[in-house]
Amino acid sequence: MSAVVDFPSKPEARPYLDAFRRPAGEPDWLLQARERSLARFAELGFPNRRGEAWRYLDLGALAERPILPSAAGRVLARRPGAALVAERSFAPAEWRLVLVDGHFAPELSAVESLPTGVWFGSTKAAVAERPGLVREVLEKPHGSEPEAADAARAFSILNTAFFTNGFVLDVAPGVALDRPIEILHLTAADAGAAYHTRSLVSLAAGARAELVETFAGAGRYWRNDVVIVRLGEGAELARTVLVDEAEEAVHFGETAGCLEMASHLADFVLVLGGGTVRREHSIETVGARTHSSLNGAYLVSGRNQANIVTTIDHRAPGGETRELVKGVAAGRGHGAFQGRITVRPGAQQVDAHQMSRNLLLGRRAVVDTKPELEIFADDVKCSHGAAVGDLDTAALFYLESRGIPRDEARRLLIEAFLREAVELLQSPALRDHLMARLGRRLAELEE
Repeated sequence: MSAVVDFPSKPEARPYLDAFRRPAGEPDWLLQARERSLARFAELGFPNRRGEAWRYLDLGALAERPILPSAAGRVLARRPGAALVAERSFAPAEWRLVLVDGHFAPELSAVESLPTGVWFGSTKAAVAERPGLVREVLEKPHGSEPEAADAARAFSILNTAFFTNGFVLDVAPGVALDRPIEILHLTAADAGAAYHTRSLVSLAAGARAELVETFAGAGRYWRNDVVIVRLGEGAELARTVLVDEAEEAVHFGETAGCLEMASHLADFVLVLGGGTVRREHSIETVGARTHSSLNGAYLVSGRNQANIVTTIDHRAPGGETRELVKGVAAGRGHGAFQGRITVRPGAQQVDAHQMSRNLLLGRRAVVDTKPELEIFADDVKCSHGAAVGDLDTAALFYLESRGIPRDEARRLLIEAFLREAVELLQSPALRDHLMARLGRRLAELEE
């Protein structure tokens, strides 16, 4: 496996060019897509805080101390066992795909016995078995965005060059999965490597599915995950993401979705761990009467930083969007929400509402919130809002007056504040699962 040809590059991109190796056994179209993406990343380099899309995230440490992919094809000597999978998993899930350090772990997964009309497996398997399904989304590193937007998508472009694996879920017309599918992204190595994964969720007309994804690990590493979502007419996808990464981890997650007529997307993210976390959701509604909800919550402390970014582009009439993002920043943590809803000309009767609510705990914590509306139609119902404040002193006094210690009273109020977002999930079992993880994180926060 020879290194890629030399490209003119930005200084911070040079280590990634040097680390690139052409994976053996891949089709020519994929190798060419990888090299095109690497050349583009070399030209762009890292996004910086002068650009609006990345203004709230400090990437200085990643630029100064590059986290490179592990050697291609390296077989890990130490892999997580069933106990770790059981600890992290969502019990009601009947089907599960586990990725360890970006590689598919079949011995920990359960991808068999799916209903007729459902294909579920690793991205590598899909390249071999269903190239017609995945070729377009693997060849296009930044969806339908123009080249002018490449700078904001530099890490998605890098993902195309380096992705090792991922998952693909393809559901035929009218097929409904009655149990959730779980994806576990785990790390097992202590080498401080980067793990790039690329996935596709494709639901045909009238199909229905639920996904639960968890990201967890230990040590210093960089997770760069991209998921493409395609929903056909009347399709419904519920997706929940739990980011519970290690204290020193860098986590970038991008979801790029396209919604056809009358389709429904319910996307929720809970960020509880990770040194630097950015979750981005870019959704295009190309069909009429779509419904999308992009809700979430984050909790940052220490010197951690978390950024939730949403972009909803209504291109057809009658669409509905709901967004609620709640954040808590303690210590020297920095939390940020950037949300933009765009209503294009002709997309009449769109109903879109966006809200960001935040708790700021401590004098050195920082919260930035920037909800935006861009409306180019005159018959719409749109609103946005933001609020930042401290804990309710009256509520805190009331709990203390009832004999509850101050630390426990604060934890109860913080939990209640974040619970509002979690309660938007339809599944009671999933709500309980996330609240249990949140409870553990809040116990650590109080120590």
